[in-house]
Amino acid sequence: MSEQTETHSGRAAGKMPFHKYRSFRPIDFPERQWPTQVITKAPRWCSVDLRDGNQALIDPMNVGEKLRMYELLLDVGLAEIEVGFPAASQPDFDFIRRIIDEDRIPDGVTIQVLCQAREELIARTVEALSGAPKVIFHLYNSTSELQRRVVFEMDRDGIIDLAVRGTRTVREGVRALDADITFEYSPESFTGTELDFAVEICTAVAETWGATGEHPMIINLPSTVEMATPNIYADQIEWFVTHFPHRDEVVISLHTHNDRGTGIAATELALMAGAERVEGTLFGNGERTGNCDLVTMAMNLFSQGVDPELDFRDMPRIRQTVEEINKLPIHERHPYAGDLVFTAFSGSHQDAIRKGMSKVDRDRWEVPYLPIDPADVGSSYKETVRVNSQSGKGGVGFILEEYFGIVLPKDMLREFGGVVQRLTERLDREVKTDEIFQALLDEYVVEGGPYRLVDFDLLIGRESDQRCVARVEISEQQMTIDGEGSGPIEAFVNGLVETLNEPINIVDYHEHSLARGSDAQAICLLAIDNGEGGRCYGVGVSRNTITASLNGVISALNRRWKPS
Repeated sequence: MSEQTETHSGRAAGKMPFHKYRSFRPIDFPERQWPTQVITKAPRWCSVDLRDGNQALIDPMNVGEKLRMYELLLDVGLAEIEVGFPAASQPDFDFIRRIIDEDRIPDGVTIQVLCQAREELIARTVEALSGAPKVIFHLYNSTSELQRRVVFEMDRDGIIDLAVRGTRTVREGVRALDADITFEYSPESFTGTELDFAVEICTAVAETWGATGEHPMIINLPSTVEMATPNIYADQIEWFVTHFPHRDEVVISLHTHNDRGTGIAATELALMAGAERVEGTLFGNGERTGNCDLVTMAMNLFSQGVDPELDFRDMPRIRQTVEEINKLPIHERHPYAGDLVFTAFSGSHQDAIRKGMSKVDRDRWEVPYLPIDPADVGSSYKETVRVNSQSGKGGVGFILEEYFGIVLPKDMLREFGGVVQRLTERLDREVKTDEIFQALLDEYVVEGGPYRLVDFDLLIGRESDQRCVARVEISEQQMTIDGEGSGPIEAFVNGLVETLNEPINIVDYHEHSLARGSDAQAICLLAIDNGEGGRCYGVGVSRNTITASLNGVISALNRRWKPS
């Protein structure tokens, strides 16, 4: 009978069968040095989108889609691209032949192919590579204790013999190629392989190949299945590096998976531990939970002031292209690339971003809650703030300023923030930028009564600079007002005061241009004294700035006398 426990709700729940699993044994390695290291330069990058990423797709790429992905990888700046597993897939073979035959491999770019340590597969792979200028021939066989026991039923010597024979076959086979060949070997499932055995088999392979300091080979140490915390992977890498006898004759490469959700962290720590090269995919597509995400890895370096040597300035296009080819969505919260990663809904976050953006030095980015400048990856500052029921006045002010060029006075912003808060609660959703602008007009443009401006004329004043003669409707009765002042607004207000026989004091005034193409309009925000020590704001909008200002006065009066 299964054990049961009681949840907070009082319902019985079975326990998770944690007893089926064993914790990964940590490495006794007190002399580790990696925790004190800092990554100061980009690693050698290698994309495996066209191979590892492709084999993880629900609908694998056809040749045309592979070509489109390949061109994107070149645009990003990748100089090493694993283009397929030609011995296992006819589309892979055809794609490799196409980019070779059509001379689509730029100078400085090396294509990489994967192959198991089997003679017939190696021969087919060599056939696919004929005519390629620069090639990484990537050979692998699984070395973990679990795979040796369960899959291959071979001892250590048998696995070493398999790798050595495969290496020898590759060495003989590639002699037929007129190409610059680099050999790469992966002890697959490295994380589940005893470290002394990993060193032993890689040493045998390196000596069989004949690696030298002038012509190093690549030893790729994959976290084929992520089995422990990232620090243990770093320990494994540093232990291997410090015990491998031919260190100066090899490049140490990483290929992590994300089973525990820490593939990027494991890669970063492993670089600190002495690795020099990283294999991964754009946005982390790969088997199970995915591969190391090259975008996040590179952007993490970028955010620390390190040149990533990859170009993600047009992130929206890169993301769209990858989504279309892979037919898989990229999450809205995906680091650096998701729709919402530069977006703040929280009122306090919005306020801090707004203040930071007003003070930022473009040569030294320091804005609260934004680790990088959104513009550096093709995003807009406008997208950093969106408004829902969790937002505050800061977000509302930011949107009005960024999208419409309107800077609300502090008191008005505080008041209007409450208007938008009630709107979000009523709609029970995020409010769009145009809805916020419309809410501003609905709240503060009140031209329908009891006061309404019918028309006006500006004349030369008798004693002052300006005279305003206007027809104003007051409680459905039209009357003419006539006032003078130093400007049209003062003249209009003075005419109202004389007619209404009550004081009207303008205590705040702001004017902005709403630049919206041929329909460019002026918006006037002003406040009058409400007679109780406070302010009553009104807004006027017109293509004519004076009309906007006079309508602003009318709106403020109407709001002052509007029933509560």
